[in-house]
Amino acid sequence: MNLLTVPIDKPADLNFLLGHAHFIKTVEDLYEAVVQANPVMKFGIAFCEASGPCLVRSAGNDDTLVALAQKNAMALRAGHSFLIFIDKGFPVNILNAVKSVTEVCQVYCATANPTEVVLAETAQGRSILGVVDGFAPKGIETADDVKTRKEFLRNIGYKL
Repeated sequence: MNLLTVPIDKPADLNFLLGHAHFIKTVEDLYEAVVQANPVMKFGIAFCEASGPCLVRSAGNDDTLVALAQKNAMALRAGHSFLIFIDKGFPVNILNAVKSVTEVCQVYCATANPTEVVLAETAQGRSILGVVDGFAPKGIETADDVKTRKEFLRNIGYKL
């Protein structure tokens, strides 16, 4: 077995979700979940099929985001993993809808941070062991940091 890391290749501020599911219809069910949760969000989905022809299945409403999801899925090549790249929204807008898709087993991350995916590779294939989401904390927030956090949440409309 080999351990390796694969970085997610994306623009700096673009959000994405990475998860694990188990059935060929996942890509269509994820499409429906995202559209129903946030109909104005632009997105692209790629799902790594783990049996039969073992194709990357994809869907979405933005060709650029679909292509980005496909590219990253091919870099990961981890069976039954999926990626959803999103624009005009945040992961919090769709996370519960994605988690409620019956074939979704796990969501590893939902972030815009630089991300590395930790993989195990065997003769059979690849498995996601976890993710490195962003960077290590540098300290404890100060009163000024709390003020900045609260202002940010209000500026983007998530708090009154």
